[in-house]
Amino acid sequence: MSHFIRTNLSVPITLMLLFIGISTSTASRAAETDATPLVIAHRGASGYLPEHTLPAVALAHGLGADFIEQDILLSKDNEPIVIHDRFLDYVTNVAQVFPNRKRSDGHYYVADFTLVELRNLRVHERTNPATSRLQFPARFPLDKGNFTLATLAEHIELIQGLNHTTGRNVGLLVEIKDPAWQREQGQDPSRVVLETLKKYDYKTRDDNAILQCFDVNEVRRLRTELHTDLRLIQLMNEQTLKLPADAGRAQLIAALEKIATHADGIGPSLEMLLTKSRIPDDPQITDLIDLAHDAGLEVYCYTFRSETVPPQFATFAELVEAFTAAGLDGFITDYADKVREHLPAPVR
Repeated sequence: MSHFIRTNLSVPITLMLLFIGISTSTASRAAETDATPLVIAHRGASGYLPEHTLPAVALAHGLGADFIEQDILLSKDNEPIVIHDRFLDYVTNVAQVFPNRKRSDGHYYVADFTLVELRNLRVHERTNPATSRLQFPARFPLDKGNFTLATLAEHIELIQGLNHTTGRNVGLLVEIKDPAWQREQGQDPSRVVLETLKKYDYKTRDDNAILQCFDVNEVRRLRTELHTDLRLIQLMNEQTLKLPADAGRAQLIAALEKIATHADGIGPSLEMLLTKSRIPDDPQITDLIDLAHDAGLEVYCYTFRSETVPPQFATFAELVEAFTAAGLDGFITDYADKVREHLPAPVR
């Protein structure tokens, strides 16, 4: 199924969501929704295995994800590496393997290592930079397993292979990380990613690959300069839509309509979609989803984690059910199975 409908791009969003008002009622929104939301595995099955590793990809596929996310930074020799941060410190043992390769800021950067060098690193569960302990203590132990970094091509081949053997059609959600910074290093991740995707027959909006990025200019560039026909998502945090502090609803609508000239959807954070109310009978979700739909944009929200349920909701199940009723198009989650468990049976 083609889950997106049109093309568009972007501007950013801030806490001006307080100006958006409240979402339509759960009952009416549920009635308007005719498709089960997509389940998007955030960095693979990252709630169970170290993020972005090939085992995490395989498990996410097995847990029923519709799409699996890949964050991309380029190695020194221009290989697209699937890793979330521009530096290696928090998810690998780089300090032990290459103790003298850090920059003056104390970090070890992906861009400073060749693919061959990166193959020597062991990947572990994400650690807290302040404590060097697990960011989520109940997740995969630091001293277990033998995980490695992988390239975008390796992720694609594993997903396509599993699609072949299972008869499923799990897609790719590829994020271009820090493109302006990467170009300062003399690299162009968007071109490299597009070339890699083209090699594996991801070329048009009908192919099961989506590109996303926080950088507004890069999303526009992907469409207008690099001329990709793949679907595009404008990721958003509270700084993305640089709206003035006194911005109102009309300015937010205008910003969304501008995004819709280049991108197919938006990817706001979970916090951006929540109201401040703690009263059970009050709406807990803003109407940003409805406003985006009115602009022709789909909405994929990050990140749904069972460990961090917002205080407005008693359980993870209640959270998932509320956002499904509000018309969310896709859940970006560390736990594809737990989201899937609380969704209605798919009709697509």
